[in-house]
Amino acid sequence: MILRRELLTRIVKLLNDNTLEENIDRIPYLMRPKGSAEVSRCCIYKDRAMLKYRAMGVLGFGIDEEEDEMTSLADYARMAFARDHVSENPLSVMTDACSACVKVNYVVTNMCRGCVARPCEVNCNKGAIHFVNGQANIDSSQCVNCGLCMKNCPFHAIVYIPVPCEESCPVGAISKDEHGKEHIDPEKCIYCGRCLSACPFGAVVEKSHLVELFKAFRSPRPVVALVAPAVAGQFKTSLENIIGSIRKLGFDDVIEVAKGADVTTKNEAAEFAERVLEQGAPFMTTSCCPSYYRLAHKHIPEVAQFVSHTRSPMYYAAEIARRQYPDATIVFVGPCVAKRKEAYYDPNVDLMLSFEELGTMFVAMGVDAFTNGTAVALDEDIMPSSRGYAASEGVMGAVAAALPEECKDRIKPVVINGIDRQAIKDLRSYAKSCPGNMVEVMACEGGCVNGCNVIANPKVAARQVKELAK
Repeated sequence: MILRRELLTRIVKLLNDNTLEENIDRIPYLMRPKGSAEVSRCCIYKDRAMLKYRAMGVLGFGIDEEEDEMTSLADYARMAFARDHVSENPLSVMTDACSACVKVNYVVTNMCRGCVARPCEVNCNKGAIHFVNGQANIDSSQCVNCGLCMKNCPFHAIVYIPVPCEESCPVGAISKDEHGKEHIDPEKCIYCGRCLSACPFGAVVEKSHLVELFKAFRSPRPVVALVAPAVAGQFKTSLENIIGSIRKLGFDDVIEVAKGADVTTKNEAAEFAERVLEQGAPFMTTSCCPSYYRLAHKHIPEVAQFVSHTRSPMYYAAEIARRQYPDATIVFVGPCVAKRKEAYYDPNVDLMLSFEELGTMFVAMGVDAFTNGTAVALDEDIMPSSRGYAASEGVMGAVAAALPEECKDRIKPVVINGIDRQAIKDLRSYAKSCPGNMVEVMACEGGCVNGCNVIANPKVAARQVKELAK
């Protein structure tokens, strides 16, 4: 994270100074200078190579797009400025950074006492455990990772070694190739960003739209930012200061996505009343989280029919912005990779800027988000509850409040606070028998304040968002 943010800050500074092509190749050497004692990998040269690949991601290129290893970052910068569209798939894996973590999750340590009872061997249904010189050994070709050996060892001599990225992915979208390196299957991926956060080697890279953003700043067209509600918890200052600071970066206007959340709330409340309360559907789920939307339609088709047809706050906010600024470049500012994917398919959104990138822009461009002099007045027409969408139960609370008085006591809420394997099992069971009639689903535990691109402590951010929603 520290390396990524330093790299982003350096590149933004070069973009702002209009010296990217001339100086970008120096960045790996400046971050890992000759004689540096600060080495993250085996040697300084691998550190520099990985920084180059990370810089490719910031320029909007996937590692799999490399055709010639000798292509310089300056060449990639020129190609980035010349292209006319952004990439559809926002994630890429640096295979050279991937450590090819062990395929077998269960390993016998030197704590094995070679006991006579041999409960590990006795309880293994696949015959994968054998004793050699009085020590247990696991045959990886027979092991199915059931964990019975670890469960039954009285000395806790068998340990579970996870593959962090695979362990974190709730849908099995990241897996090893024939060389043991990880690859992301775009057909399975729901872009929750768990692998991005989980990999301790930083091998998963997100492609950025920063080059396109600075191209937009230099064009005659206005540039408008759509700021997600979760931004209110990202900096220890008021939302008024944050929005004013975003304007100072070069945006001609900043529109709160909470304005689109007003529309989502109204539509989702009306849809719930019609589908569930009038037509008798067993339940309805929210549709604001793009990761959940992809999950339902790709992996849980039995639940997809219960997903609300209402569009996300970003969609409605982008419609509002496009009507107001027909010729503008519209940039969504949000907390996660899933919104970058959603933005790609939204006809009214041109680019996406993550909170992490926003924070580095403040640093690189010398904009102090904490200065009261930057404050602007908030839109008083926005319902306070719409600014609470970013925290878990925020969508549910807003929809419940928007229902007619005679319907409020008929809503039976269920909250899925983060998508994991257990949550997917729960959703499958809800298709048969749901304990409530309104289900809010957020991919990230705690809500959007805990997205993979946030920069603040999620618990602190949630408190700020909930306070603002009051």
